Amino acid sequence: MNPELRLTPEQAGNVRSDPAESLSRKFDRGVSLLAWGYNEQDLIEEFLRRGTQIMDATVDDWELIFINDASTDRTGEIADAFAREEPRVRVLHNDRNRNVGYSCKRSIQAATKEYLLWQTVDWSYDISQLRIFLELTRHFDVVQGIRPTPIRLLSYIPVLRSIYRVRTRSDDFPKAIVSLSNYYLITILFGVRFQDFQNVTIYPTKLIQSVELNANSSFLNPECLLRTYQTGASYIEVPIKFIPRQGGEAKGTKLTAIARSVRDILLAFLTWGYRFRASNETVRTERRLFRVSEPFHLDENILALVLPLFKDFR
Repeated sequence: MNPELRLTPEQAGNVRSDPAESLSRKFDRGVSLLAWGYNEQDLIEEFLRRGTQIMDATVDDWELIFINDASTDRTGEIADAFAREEPRVRVLHNDRNRNVGYSCKRSIQAATKEYLLWQTVDWSYDISQLRIFLELTRHFDVVQGIRPTPIRLLSYIPVLRSIYRVRTRSDDFPKAIVSLSNYYLITILFGVRFQDFQNVTIYPTKLIQSVELNANSSFLNPECLLRTYQTGASYIEVPIKFIPRQGGEAKGTKLTAIARSVRDILLAFLTWGYRFRASNETVRTERRLFRVSEPFHLDENILALVLPLFKDFR
């Protein structure tokens, strides 16, 4: 990994500033907000409105890129009309319906700002603390969102922790089970101990654009984490709550989508994942993954910065 992109925990400890003072200003580095959608005419205008509002309130230099995945309804038309009124919004149209993996990869390569993150069109993750998340990029390479589990004594037991996570993991119980099954399959195969894979993640744009990404399904999100982990990047997991969908149609838990994801997971493991797991075992003692939920591993300067996030673990 390019050393210019990475701060070691020791270097992070030397970055001293008043968190309240730094957070009172907009983030001074460029940020790209990415999204994609298929037949989301009921949600797209509200998404673009919310996206531009939070970016404008949080970041000095930003862009919003939306990939219209060859929608057959008015999604593309509505997005194009919005972009004509807001030049920082860019709308790209796929030539045919190519699904989430292709659309995500296309948006990543289209990003031009220093950092990027993505959000779903149904706004299913609470990024109201985006300013804090962005500030953490001064201390860690990658800021990874996790759906927070209430901190209870029993929640530290792995199986019981999963029970705690079901209620707030997805729109309903069956979808939560699919989500947890996907999580455990990836964790068992690849051996990296992230607490979540399908969430909001903030990457240095050059870093994520430099890694090879092959998935064409929802596995693309975990693949981004695994591939950047291979580069030696450092991470901090932050709580980002799941928000149940209020309109439109969720497509990620259809049988065809699940089958594509499982296929991509197994193919990735057979082509490079088994070597990834073996190499990861040899460097397990190197701490590169930090968590807000484990504050005793965090420098006091970072603790002061993430203090408002602890309420999400109640």
